[in-house]
Parts: sequence; structure tokens; C-alpha cells
Amino acid sequence: MRRRRNVKIVATLGPASRDANTVKRLFEAGADVFRINMSHTDHAGLASYVATIRALEAEIGRPIGILADLQGPKLRIGAMAGGGVELETGSRVKIDMDSTPGDAHRLFLPHREVFAVLKVGGQLLIDDGRLRLRIEKAEADSATALVEVGGRLTDRKGVNVPDAVLPIAALSKKDRADLDRALELAVDWIALSFVQRPEDVAEARKIVAGRAGVLSKIEKPAAIDRLDEIAELSDALMVARGDLGVELPIEQVPSKQKQITRVGRAAGKPVVVATQMLESMITSPLPTRAEVSDVATAVFDGADAVMLSAESASGKYPIEAVEMMDRIARSIEGDSHYRMVIDAQRSEPEATTSDAITAASRQVAQTIKAAAIVCWTGSGSTGLRASRERPSVPIIALTPVTATGRKLAIAWGLHCVVTADAADFEDMSERACQIAFQEGFASAGQRIVVTAGVPMGTPGATNLLRVAFVGRKGPINL
Repeated sequence: MRRRRNVKIVATLGPASRDANTVKRLFEAGADVFRINMSHTDHAGLASYVATIRALEAEIGRPIGILADLQGPKLRIGAMAGGGVELETGSRVKIDMDSTPGDAHRLFLPHREVFAVLKVGGQLLIDDGRLRLRIEKAEADSATALVEVGGRLTDRKGVNVPDAVLPIAALSKKDRADLDRALELAVDWIALSFVQRPEDVAEARKIVAGRAGVLSKIEKPAAIDRLDEIAELSDALMVARGDLGVELPIEQVPSKQKQITRVGRAAGKPVVVATQMLESMITSPLPTRAEVSDVATAVFDGADAVMLSAESASGKYPIEAVEMMDRIARSIEGDSHYRMVIDAQRSEPEATTSDAITAASRQVAQTIKAAAIVCWTGSGSTGLRASRERPSVPIIALTPVTATGRKLAIAWGLHCVVTADAADFEDMSERACQIAFQEGFASAGQRIVVTAGVPMGTPGATNLLRVAFVGRKGPINL
């Protein structure tokens, strides 16, 4: 099943897409990777989702990626008297660690680590930023704040501290248990929430130990301040616009989205743009014009993937949402300006043999009008290099490692095929031609560009480029 677009689609599973038939329909509609949100999924549910996806994968014979999205530490206000009160704009409230339910003049905040970083003049945001407090006095276990934007506050609403790096690890006790279970089930990607510094990513990488890709969700201003370092340690990045739009002035989010995408592309790390992309399709069969433009912007920016959250997890139109995202992406990629924009954003290859060969493969393919670039990749690094080049021809990633094919499902432009390892260089070229023919990318007499690393099996050792003709041989057993 060949996609007619390069950008990938990540679809979140949930109550609206729990059964095997709906998951299959989502894939057929265009979903390349399935996200499982551990904020709303227990271990039994996780195992059920994974089994459903793997059964579908076996049925269709195409690698499918699975992304387990960890909840991250959650900071919340405590209980409120009567379940909720009205905080008046312009009033003042005390915030402390007394477990007595809060009221209009006092709030219970059971997080000593928040008090440790509160400063006079800093902000405290509650309920996704709907209520905004300005700190006027800060002590070790209490604070006084001016209510700048009031409203009704009910029990256990979330808290954000945008002006500080909190002394909290990115992995909570729940996250660690969820991570261990996800790794046992061999998911392909772990999405790490609450990333503030490179050390958060390093901690997760140590635990994951190469068993999955680590995708860092960029949702805090502190992470943007150290974005290059975080990108270097991560396998992929997510523009998590939900919390990012709470902790930053919302008008800054579009420019930060472009910044994160550029950094990821330059580093050769896949970038996923997420949150509220087709939000209105939770309840409507059609998106707004603004939402269509939002998805189009991510495609024009060269993002590797665009993501659906509640639209596919709990909305009324999960299949239609994926179909719409697919239609938008294909339309933009077919636009006459698309290639010009993508090419203008291309970064120079690094001074390595692997990068030089990959950059050359793009140029050769374009010059000779090749039908496709075929890259052999064991670890996935050769495939990611090919993807980073954003060539104008299709990319087929051949791998003998099933986990690699699944992991690369998130990367721009890669059509992944799991096949037995090549015996030698001639076998490598011949099978690249046969698979390009079998998968419908090349016809007899057309040329393809083949890249690989010799000796085979050496991660990142792309050092070979060959132009090969596709013959009239029939398909082979993969």
C-alpha cells in the first residue's frame, strides 16, 4: 500500500478507535503511526492496542509505527471548597501547602517543588492558562498572588510555571511503570513529556537503552532555550503546541513551531507537529479553513509528520479526520510552490562520507529523473539521512530489521519494506530494482538510485551509490 504523499500522519487511538476494524480503516485512510496516550490508557489497554496494530501489520505486510506517549509529571491545585469557587480578577490569594480545601482567598498547592522556584513577578497559570496569577510574595512553602485573570476554579486543575525550570524529573513513578511496560511490548517510539533540559532526555535514553526511539515533546520554554542540545540527544522531536501555547504567549507559538522544525530538520531528526490540527472535526465532519491552513503550514515547513489527537481518539469522525489530513497533505505537496519552499529550507550536508553520498543520491536522482531512491538500512540512519535530504523522488527504505521499518514509518517520504538482508553488492542492487518494481515505484526500463553501506550491517556507514536499471523480472519473495 503506497502513500501518495511524503509527510506522515500520526493518529491517536482511543474510545472512538479502539476496535480492530476502526484501526484498519484508519490505516487505510492514511495513518502511518498510531499514538497511544498513556494519560488515558492503562497497561491492559496498551497491550490490547499493540496486539491490534501488530495483527493489522501482519495482515497487510507493511511496517506500522507505534508511539507510546508518556503522561509526564502533573502539577495540580488541590481540592476546592464545594468543588469550586470564583476567583475574582484583581483579588489576592494565598497559596500554601495546607490540605484544607481552597476558597476564593486561599489555594492548596501540594507541590513543594513549585514553591522552590516561585519568584516575585513570576506567573502561576491554572487550568491551561485560563486563570493567571502574578506572584507578589514568595516563601519556602507559601506565596501571595494577584489574580490577573480570574474565573471559576474547580478541584485538581493543572498548574503551569512558565518562568522557571522546575526541580522535577521528566519521568514520574507512573511514567516509569508505563515506560517499562511499553518497552516490554516492543513499541517503536517513546514520547517523553515535561522535557526541560538535556538531562531529562539522557535519563530516558539510559532506561530505553536503544529498545525504542526517544521522541522529546517540546512543550516548555526551558526546552526551547536548550533546543539544540535536546535535539542532539533525541531521536525525534514533537512540537507539543498544547502546553507550549499555555506557557508562552500564544502568538509566539507559530514562530517556535518553525524554529523546532528547522532544528529537527537540520539535525536529521523527525519532527511531529501536534495539537488541535483539525480540532473542529471532533464534532464536525469538516474542518475550518484556518485548520486546513494550519496543517498546510506544517507540510510546507517540511515537518515529518502531523498528528491527530482527540480527533481520532474520541471524536465523532476519526476516519474522516485522517482522510482530510491526507487530502490536505497531498494537495500541498502537489502545489507548484511546494518544492521551491522545501528546497530553500535544505541545510548543507555534514562533512562525512555518509552525508556526502546521501546528498549526492538526491542530486543524481533529480538529474537523471530516477523513478526512486532505494536505500538499504539496518539501524535506520541511512534512511533518516535520505529523508533529511527531502528529494523530489520517492524513497524506498529496505531493511532486514522489522523494528527499523516500524521506527522509520514516522520519517518524511520513507516507504519502508522489510526484506531479507542482501548477500552481496550485486544482490543488493538487483533486489532494490525488483522491490521498486513490485511496490509500484518503477517500471521496466526506468532507473533507480541505490545507496547502502559496505560492509553491510555497519550502522551509519553509507558509502556506496549506484544507478541501476529496472528490468522486467517479476516480484520476489520478501
